[in-house]
Amino acid sequence: MVGTTEPLHRSLCSNGSLCNCNVLEEKLDELRCLVGKTDGDPLRIVSVGAGAWGSVFAALLQDTYGQFREKVQIRIWRRPGKAVDRATAENLFEVINSREDVLRRLIRRCAYLKYVEARLGDRTLLADEILKDGFCLNMIDTPLCPLKVVTNLQEAVWDADIVVNGLPSTETREVFEEIRNYWKERITVPIIISLSKGIEAALHPVPHIVTPTQMINRATGVPIENILYLGGPNIASEIYNKEYANARICGAEKWRKPLAKFLRQPHFIVWDNSDLVTHEVMGGLKNVYAIGAGMVAALTNESATSKSVYFAHCTSEMIFITHLLAEEPEKLAGPLLADTYVTLLKGRNAWYGQMLAKGELSRDMGDSITGKGMIQGVSAVGAFYELLSQSSLSVLHPDGSKPVAPVELCPLLNTLYKILITREKSTQAILQALRDETLNDPRDRIEIAQSHAFYRPSLLGKP
Repeated sequence: MVGTTEPLHRSLCSNGSLCNCNVLEEKLDELRCLVGKTDGDPLRIVSVGAGAWGSVFAALLQDTYGQFREKVQIRIWRRPGKAVDRATAENLFEVINSREDVLRRLIRRCAYLKYVEARLGDRTLLADEILKDGFCLNMIDTPLCPLKVVTNLQEAVWDADIVVNGLPSTETREVFEEIRNYWKERITVPIIISLSKGIEAALHPVPHIVTPTQMINRATGVPIENILYLGGPNIASEIYNKEYANARICGAEKWRKPLAKFLRQPHFIVWDNSDLVTHEVMGGLKNVYAIGAGMVAALTNESATSKSVYFAHCTSEMIFITHLLAEEPEKLAGPLLADTYVTLLKGRNAWYGQMLAKGELSRDMGDSITGKGMIQGVSAVGAFYELLSQSSLSVLHPDGSKPVAPVELCPLLNTLYKILITREKSTQAILQALRDETLNDPRDRIEIAQSHAFYRPSLLGKP
């Protein structure tokens, strides 16, 4: 079922004046031409998955290009039937009444009464139902524009020109395997932009990593040249509230440059980059270490010194791991470093680590948390640990005494695995790992990584 939406006129420049609609239309026309669209045939964009970032991404496009109805159609897919609990409905009602613009919009659309009834417990709201009104279940406090919501996956994707993957990495393969069934008769090849951050580890025939873009490629057969990754630094709610942000879209030149131009806005600057591997792996790694950062912050009462020590060690481990996967990876600097910084500073994975350390969440609650969605760093901890613990990938220890599995040179990853996966240690163990007197200087780890002999092409399934 497709929800309705109303005309939107929020395309404002940073100074509050109306954007030059001709400029926006020209950017849209350029992309339509590259995709091969003709007059009367709208460019069809669908976001698959309605988490915070997927919903915000769709809303940004709707706000910017939704006014050109004859030239572009923007929709979002999410699974139907997920109920909104009473506590969330009460919070949602407070948010609505605190925002005059949102309140007036709902009254005008005759949609306000259902939120009153839900607040009183007289009816149950559904996640797809409230998304049509601009409320993402994982980000209730940040109302979005109304969205065209589709709950039937086949209807959403079968003729889509651009598919945005807003799914967690743990769901990407399954959903895109289903999508493959709907694309069997396609003549044109879609463009896919993946927002997903996480990896899978595969151990056969040799240990290797599987990133979300690889999952999509293998599930659908869409060539990797048509699959791109877009990463931060960004926090979804802040981007929608027009906090200035940067992003990079990575992949083949044919599509990354025109898409960077199409997505760029005054408050959301999108650059392009060819290094898909490093950015995607870093996207998964930052969530791993953000959980630990949250633990350190909570356990040390936000000690700046402790957090900086953790930052030094975790970034050296990230550099170490990316040098296993790419011969000349993008340096951990600029947007890549900033993306790591903002994720360690603020985000659902850091929040999760804080709540665990404070005892306000239990590991028995799993990694899908009401109001936050999937904590992707948890599964990524398991995947990276499993991959890097393989003896076939052994490297020489810094003291030159013996070969060791790479994970033995990543004490923070090792500790997070024992806290989150095997649960043999408490959150206090992350501080013990930082304060270990035998811990090597982070620079030693980086120097090992920067040796070309360290690169393992098999980790990406390469010969």
